[in-house]
Amino acid sequence: MYELVQAVLDSDEKTALRQLISELYSSGRQYFLQNEILQAFEDYCHKFQKPAYFYHSSTIGELIHYTHEILLEEESVWFLFRPRIASQEVCKLAADLTSVEPMTPQALLDLRDRLVNRYQPQILEIDLGPFYEPSPTIRDPRNIGKGLEFLNRYLSSKLFADPQHWLEALFKFLHEHKHNSIPLLVNDRIHSATQLSQQVKQALRVVGNLPANEPYEKFRFQLQELGFEPGWGNTASRVRETLELLDRLIDTPDHAVNEAFISRIPLTFHVVLVSVHGWVGQEGVLGRAETAGQVAYVLDQAYSLDKKLHEDIKLAGLDLLGIQPQVIILTRLIPNCEGTLCNQRIEKVQGTENTWILRVPFAEFNPKVTQNWISKFEIWPYLETFALDAERELLAKFGGRPDLIIGNYSDGNLVASLLARRLKVTHCNIAHSLEKSKYLFSDLYWQDLEEQYHFSLQFSADLISMNAADFIITSSYHEIMGTPDTTGQYESYKCFTMPQLYHVVNGIELFSPKFNVVPPGVNEKSFFPYSQTEDRVPDDQQRVYELLFTREDRQILGHLENLDKRPIFALAPLKSVKNFTGLVECFGQSQELQERCHLILVTGKLHSSEATNLEEKGEIERLHELVNQYHLEHKMRWLGMRLTSRDLGEAYRVIADCQGIFVHPARFEAFGVTILEAMLSGLPTFATQFGGSLEIIQHGENGFHINPTNLEETATKILEFIRQCEINPQYWQKISEQAIKRVREKYNWQLHTNRLLLLTKIYSFWNYASQDNREAMLRYLEALFYLMYKPRAEKLLEQHRQR
Repeated sequence: MYELVQAVLDSDEKTALRQLISELYSSGRQYFLQNEILQAFEDYCHKFQKPAYFYHSSTIGELIHYTHEILLEEESVWFLFRPRIASQEVCKLAADLTSVEPMTPQALLDLRDRLVNRYQPQILEIDLGPFYEPSPTIRDPRNIGKGLEFLNRYLSSKLFADPQHWLEALFKFLHEHKHNSIPLLVNDRIHSATQLSQQVKQALRVVGNLPANEPYEKFRFQLQELGFEPGWGNTASRVRETLELLDRLIDTPDHAVNEAFISRIPLTFHVVLVSVHGWVGQEGVLGRAETAGQVAYVLDQAYSLDKKLHEDIKLAGLDLLGIQPQVIILTRLIPNCEGTLCNQRIEKVQGTENTWILRVPFAEFNPKVTQNWISKFEIWPYLETFALDAERELLAKFGGRPDLIIGNYSDGNLVASLLARRLKVTHCNIAHSLEKSKYLFSDLYWQDLEEQYHFSLQFSADLISMNAADFIITSSYHEIMGTPDTTGQYESYKCFTMPQLYHVVNGIELFSPKFNVVPPGVNEKSFFPYSQTEDRVPDDQQRVYELLFTREDRQILGHLENLDKRPIFALAPLKSVKNFTGLVECFGQSQELQERCHLILVTGKLHSSEATNLEEKGEIERLHELVNQYHLEHKMRWLGMRLTSRDLGEAYRVIADCQGIFVHPARFEAFGVTILEAMLSGLPTFATQFGGSLEIIQHGENGFHINPTNLEETATKILEFIRQCEINPQYWQKISEQAIKRVREKYNWQLHTNRLLLLTKIYSFWNYASQDNREAMLRYLEALFYLMYKPRAEKLLEQHRQR
C-alpha cells in the first residue's frame, strides 16, 4: 500500500488527495471509518465535478477503497489500509503531503490513545505472536477456518518425512490410551512402533479369515494375545477396516487415511459443555432473551453428542466392557429461579441416554447477588471459584476426568480454560458472538462504558480463553476474518488498544490451524418444513394462527383489518443491534408494503415497564413511537411474549402457510440460528448482509441479502420478490424449497457432531505428538489472568457487595 500512496503523491491526483484531506479537516473530526471515508470521497467527487470513473477507477479511488480508517493529527494524516483479508498496513502522511512513511501497530495504538486524550507513554503490551511461531501456520487466507484439513495434511507430511519419530508417537498415543484405567487399543505385549506394524499384519490375517459379521467378543482373546485391546470394532469386518487403515498409515502416510483412521479411534467418552450465565433448563425457560440462542445451541449439541457417542461406543465394540459415554452441561445453580428448575442441582436431558444438566452454585460470599440471575456483563467476579467448585463436581460425576471441555460464550470459555488447564484435557472454544464487534469503539472508550458493560474484564477473558483453547469452532468464516470490506470478530482482537490499561499488538494468530468453521444445525423436532403435514398438530396450528393474527391480549399490540395480505415475520430480542426499529420504519415509510403485507413481530416484551435495562427500554419506547407515527395499529401485530420452541416452530410454518416471508434486519449478526429455523420451515428469508448470513444464504437462490441501514433499498427488494411471486405463483415455492434444501444439506447437527469429535481426536493427538511448547503460552496467559483479570474482577466484586 505504501507504493500505492506514493503513486498518488507522484501523480496529478495529489491535488485531489490534498483537497479531500482538507475536507476531512474542515469537519472538525479526527477519526473516520470506512463508510464515512467512502461517503466523504463520493461527496468530494460530486463537489468538484469529477468524471464517473474517478470514484472507482482512479489511483486515488483505489487507495480510498482500501482505506478502513483515517486519523487526523495537526501535522499528519494516518491511513489504515486493509488491502486484503487478514492484512492491515498503516502509513503516516505529512499534512502537506510532502512525505509518507509506514508505521508500526504500536505507533497506531499510541495515536488512538492520543485522539481520546488518554495517552500514557508506558503501558503494558500484550503480544501472543511469539508463542505461535514454532507452530505450523496456514498461508492462504482462503484456508483460514479449515484447520482440520491443514493439520491432517501437515501430520501426514511429517509421518512421511520423519516416519520413525511420528510412528513412535502414534504407538505411544495408542498404547497409553485408557478409559477410567481400562486399557484400550494396544496392550503391553507390543513394545514399539516397529512391533506394532508387525502385529497389525498378523491381526489382519486373523480377522481376514473370519466371517464379516463375526461379533468381536468371539475373537477378542485372539487379538489380545497379539497385543490388541478392545476399541478396534464390534465385528470382524469393522476391526479389519480399522486395522487396514492403520496398516496403510504406517506404510504409506496420507492425510485422508490419517483422518479416516483417527476418526475410528474411541478417544472421547466424557464431554463437558460449559454455559454459565444463561437460564439453562428445558421446561418454562430457555435462557434469557440475550442467551436463548446460546442455550438452545448447547441443548441441541448435547443431544446430538449423546447420540453420536453411544453409536461410536457400540461400533468400537466397547459396550462389551460396559463403557457408558456421558455428556454434562455445566451451568450455575440459581436459587431464586423464578419458578423454573434452575435451582435443581441435576437434571436429565430429555430424549438422551446419559446427558445431564449439572448446576453448581456460585460461592455464597455475596448472597444478595449470587442468589439471583446475573447479567453476562456482571458475572466475572464469580467464575474462578465456580470453576474450582465445578471441578470437584465433575470429577465425582464422571468418576474421573472428562475428555473434552467445550466453552460457550466469553464467561463459559474462561471457565472452560481454567478447568482444561487444571485437568489437562482438550479445550474447544465456541464464542457464539464476541461483544467487542457489537459495540463501536468499545475498546477505545472502554472507561466510559465500564460501569455498564465491564469490557476490560470481558476482552481480557476473551484473549485468555481463545489463545488457551486447543481448537476454536466458529459458525462461519466471516466470524473469523469478516469480508474484504469488514473486519471479522476474531480479527478485531488482533490489534487494539484499551487506553491506560493495555495495548494488544498481536492478540490472536488468525492463520493458526486451531480455527475451524463448523456451523450448527437446527432442532428438527421443533423446526421442520410447513409441507411436512403429517408431523403437524392441527390444534397447535389453529392456536398459533390465532395467536399471530387474531387473538386479543395485553401482550399483543395491533388488530389486523384484512387477513388476506402476505405476512412479513420477524423475531428477535429487543436489542438495538437487532434493528427492529429499522424494520418498522422501513414498513412505515413504504405505502406499497403496507398495501400488500402485514408486519408481524415477536419480541420478549411489549411494555417499557417490563424492560430489564436501558437499552431494552429505549427500543420498546421507540417502537411504540414508530407505530403511532406511521399509524400502523391495523397493519401490524407486535407480540411481546416468549414462545416455546414448539410454538415458534409452528409460527414459522403458519407464516409459510400464508406464503409469507421472514426478515432478519439486524445491523450485525454473527450467525443467526433463527435464519436457519425460518429457512428450514420453508420461509423465503431476507437477512442482513452484515455477518454470517452472507454464508448461509446464496442471494437469489435460497434467500436474499439486505442492507438494513438502507430502508428504501430493503423495501424495494421485498417488493420485487412479492411482484415476482404475483407474476409467477411458483416463484415463492421455488425459493422455499431451495431454502429447505440448503439447510438440510449444510446445516445439520449430525455433520456438526461428526466434525466436532474428529477435531477433538486430531487435536488431542497433535498436542500429544508435536514438539510445540504450549506451556510457555499458558504461563503467559496465567500471568494475564492473575495480574490483569483477577484484580479487576475483585474490584467489581466489591461494587457488588456494596449494593
